Amino acid sequence: MITFIFRRTLAIIPVLFVISLITFLLMHAVPGSPFATEDKPLPPQIQENLEAYYHLDETLVQQYMRYMGNALRGDLGPSYMQRTRTVNDIIRDHLPPSFVLGLLALLVAIILGIPIGVVSALRQNTWIDYFAMLLAIAGVSVPAMTLGPLLIWGIALELHLLPVARWGTWQQAILPALTLGLGHAAVIARLTRASMLQVIHEDYIRTAHSKGLSEARVVIKHALRNALIPVVTVLGPLFAALVTGSMVVEQIFAIPGLGRYFIDSVSSRDYPVIMGTTLLFSVMLVVSNLAVDLSYTLIDPRIRLDQAK
Repeated sequence: MITFIFRRTLAIIPVLFVISLITFLLMHAVPGSPFATEDKPLPPQIQENLEAYYHLDETLVQQYMRYMGNALRGDLGPSYMQRTRTVNDIIRDHLPPSFVLGLLALLVAIILGIPIGVVSALRQNTWIDYFAMLLAIAGVSVPAMTLGPLLIWGIALELHLLPVARWGTWQQAILPALTLGLGHAAVIARLTRASMLQVIHEDYIRTAHSKGLSEARVVIKHALRNALIPVVTVLGPLFAALVTGSMVVEQIFAIPGLGRYFIDSVSSRDYPVIMGTTLLFSVMLVVSNLAVDLSYTLIDPRIRLDQAK
């Protein structure tokens, strides 16, 4: 396993390099300058001075090498739009709320999705199965921009059970976590059901039943354990996507997260923020995928990572 971890860690370096290069080239391929706006155009001399100050007058090769050299030292550069703050400041201040919200949403998705999928598979073609899949389809179909206001109206405004918005207390985290997690819970429920249906018809499940094992032990120890592998595979990219910020949910509930800054940076051509948030998401993604691969050995002891080519 140590060899596998070392090999995968080394593979992160070229992956991040390719991602950074593609992102850098794509954002510079968009015509225009970060300081040239249609509403308030700057005088040419001031725009040239700003581009020179931020080294945008250099060639793309020079700009990329300068950025990567600073990034390797932990400096992600200044923000063009918020000139009193650096990208490091933005990530340090706004990543924690997004990270906590993403973890809570992931817990909601796992706690609701897996049990619903298991029960639906065990009660296939019954009213329980139909009702559970109806909820799953509804969860997939209703977007967060619709679900969030509905939860605010029903739970916060009508029943007065939870705060409407903002961030800081555990009560204020419930509605955003539900809004962000319910849709993913529906996806996990459908995936768990499909995986369980495939597993419970295997020969070793029939053998476990013939040995007189209890239904709960057969389901939990034998069926669910093998059915979780496809679900865990999905959880890696889902974790990276959730903890790096959701612009829609953060806007609805006025959460000072990182998602809004990524969207705003693209529309305003804030190159350092685009690069910083993209690299952050990439690091989260490759690390979570590594964690998923390592978890395979815990779920199925037959898997040996050191033998993987």
